Amino acid sequence: MLRALLRRWASYRYRFVPWIALHLRHKRRTIRYVPEKSKDKIISDEDVLETLLKIFKALFINDFSRQMDLFALLPEVKSKYLELLTIQYKRSKTTGYNHQSKNVFNPEEVMFNTLGFSITRDRSSLISAGTGVFVTKGFVPKGAVVSMYPGTVYQKYEPIFFQSIGNPFIFRCIDGVLIDGNDKGISKAVYRSCSKRDQLGPFQMSDITWLTPAVLNPLAVGQYVNNCSHNKAANVCYQEFDVPEYFPVELKQYLPNITYSHDMPIPLRCVILVALREIKQGEELFSNYYTIVN
Repeated sequence: MLRALLRRWASYRYRFVPWIALHLRHKRRTIRYVPEKSKDKIISDEDVLETLLKIFKALFINDFSRQMDLFALLPEVKSKYLELLTIQYKRSKTTGYNHQSKNVFNPEEVMFNTLGFSITRDRSSLISAGTGVFVTKGFVPKGAVVSMYPGTVYQKYEPIFFQSIGNPFIFRCIDGVLIDGNDKGISKAVYRSCSKRDQLGPFQMSDITWLTPAVLNPLAVGQYVNNCSHNKAANVCYQEFDVPEYFPVELKQYLPNITYSHDMPIPLRCVILVALREIKQGEELFSNYYTIVN
């Protein structure tokens, strides 16, 4: 019903877009300015996919006992991950690792064990900037996927006026697609509604935990990365990534994005943040909202 109400305002969207841009221009987080025909790829889509699959598989194995309903429908998936779990158990046998226990590691620990670093939300080092994102353990290599920008994905023709009011978390992609990364209010309600709409039995098509303090996918905090300043140069940049059709269905539960409407069969848009240089433990992540890689 909420989506139906918003669709009634679809025809008004374009007359309000200039107002939205002006409204958000005075906020620290803004719709990104993207010159036409610009590119944002500094690492390949294959590298992005490899990283996402690597950490999502690790999260899946770490929470193996919660997947039993899914395994009942996909026994071949269970066999595949049992093999991976057995290999992992053999490698860590000397450390006393118990692969049968539930939630052996928290998501940040899984991230560190898999990627060599972990990140978390905390108070920003910038004055009056609110929440920021920090590297809490290890270090981020240059060119590594360090975070994801979560939220509902809107095509250019879809209504987002109500969601945009007072909303500093709207991200603009190169092709005009918008991602609403707000985890509160109407934005939160829309995302939850779309997630329930797309769920197929035990198969979750997206991650909703980024809307809560207990994030299941530790990458999904990219909307809290602050804009750089004169004293704090950008150390990450945005890169768009369309999820391929062959993405494993059992791992879609960790994707922190969902399409507002599924009327058209288009790939799910994700935005990841890539390290521009090596980022050490304790450093805050900073992006540049108006700059992309040409």
